[in-house]
Amino acid sequence: MLTSPSSPQIAIGELLWDMLPSGPRLGGATTNFAVLSARLGEYSSLVSCVGDDELGREAMGRLAALAKDTSLSLSGVQTSGSLPTGTVSVTLDDEGRPKYVINSPVAWDAISLTTTLTELAGSAAVIYFGTLAQRDEPSRSSMRAVVEAAGTECTRMCDLNLRMPFCTEETLRWSVAHADVLKVSDEELAEVGRMLGNVLISQGLSGAKDSQNSLTGAAFWCASELLAVAPQCRLVAITLGPYGSFLMDRHGSFRHNGYPVKVVDTIGAGDAFTAGLVHAYLQGATLEGISSVANRCGSFVASQSGATPEIPEEVKVEIRGMLG
Repeated sequence: MLTSPSSPQIAIGELLWDMLPSGPRLGGATTNFAVLSARLGEYSSLVSCVGDDELGREAMGRLAALAKDTSLSLSGVQTSGSLPTGTVSVTLDDEGRPKYVINSPVAWDAISLTTTLTELAGSAAVIYFGTLAQRDEPSRSSMRAVVEAAGTECTRMCDLNLRMPFCTEETLRWSVAHADVLKVSDEELAEVGRMLGNVLISQGLSGAKDSQNSLTGAAFWCASELLAVAPQCRLVAITLGPYGSFLMDRHGSFRHNGYPVKVVDTIGAGDAFTAGLVHAYLQGATLEGISSVANRCGSFVASQSGATPEIPEEVKVEIRGMLG
């Protein structure tokens, strides 16, 4: 089942410009997720805030052009008259992995809670949120109110997406406690475990990558512990970079080895994974099917320049085949 205007997917959080050596690129995990979900056919409502400045107008112009060809709604994007549009200084290492300097305060720190937004949350099929946009008020309170306004049938998707030092222990615990589906990267696990006071998770996976079996086993125990500390959570996804992913729900688990591609840059690949995961999850796919779609989306974006490339029809056909 795809989301729709009457039962939308809400993505609340950051909308910003990644200031790359090659030039500015529109992004932010929330924005990337919303755009890629819309490219997959979901009715995706982006909730964020831009400044009343040139970067804000350019961002809205680009998103509006994209919305003409997809089911992306921008009605939830607000404008701040006092704060600038968000920017992040980004450099890439030799393997294409990004390093970030996130500027503050910016417009997406000032998302306001409106009656319309609260009503939209009550009818939502999915609410996507993370930890970064909870770094400051009023966005933190607005995001939490939206998540808490969700109906019983809504899937609350939390991509932890740690960006230290902006995630506090309180923010992490609140986010984990309110997630129905939780996604974390292998690089974040040790910090997540430390902040949660969980010794097993704090060991992470770095020492387990000498073999596929040990990596799968370590991911299994970390996912098990996350489900134990979050009793309302239905599904945990651990991304493993070039090694694929590990998914676990209350009934079983599945390890996917990923799809080998020539990496152009990895910015947005994790967000594409999450968009694919939610897209498959909503259609009732098995863990194997969810894993296949999520990894295919992530690997495709990693093979492209830009965080939200158009998805070719042949890739969409391939994804539909994975969903049966």
